[in-house]
Amino acid sequence: MEVKIGIQQAAREMAVDVDSTQEFVQQQVADAVAAGTLLTLTDTKGRTIAVPGAKIAYVEIGSTQVGAVGFRS
Repeated sequence: MEVKIGIQQAAREMAVDVDSTQEFVQQQVADAVAAGTLLTLTDTKGRTIAVPGAKIAYVEIGSTQVGAVGFRS
């Protein structure tokens, strides 16, 4: 699943592919923002990403969609 994180005072958003469920990621984000702690996510390659909860501007949680190839009739 793809998670996009907007960070305050940063020009670009951060995109992370994770294996967690949407509900799990949403709860982690809510906890980090409410407590002002780090949001830590582990991507599909095993890397850990940490973002300060106080600096999160927005989070977009969605599934990864594979683009269709070919012609439609």
